[in-house]
Amino acid sequence: MTVQTIPVKEKKPAEKKKKKQPKVLIFTTPTCSWCKRAMKYFRAHNIKFKQIDVSKDPAAARDMQKMSGQMGVPVIKIGKDVIVGFDKPKIDKLLDIRG
Repeated sequence: MTVQTIPVKEKKPAEKKKKKQPKVLIFTTPTCSWCKRAMKYFRAHNIKFKQIDVSKDPAAARDMQKMSGQMGVPVIKIGKDVIVGFDKPKIDKLLDIRG
C-alpha cells in the first residue's frame, strides 16, 4: 500500500484590519498658506479629505463659524473633532499618523 502525501496550505496570519478613516473636512480660502500646507500634509499621508472654500460658500462659512467659534482658516473637522489651524499633533493623533 502506497501512502500519498498531500501538501497542506499554510494559513497566513490574519492581516491587521485597517481602521476606517474618519471623515475629514477642511474649510479653506484660496489665499491661505496654512490651508495649503494642511492639504499637502493630508496628501502626503494618503488621507482622503473634502475641501470647502468658504470664500465661495457663505453658508459653509457660517457653519464653520458656528462649529469652531472662528472666522479664520483652516478649520479642520475630523470625525466629530474640530481643529482650528494646522495643528499637526492633534491631526496625527486623530488620524493615527506616525512619524
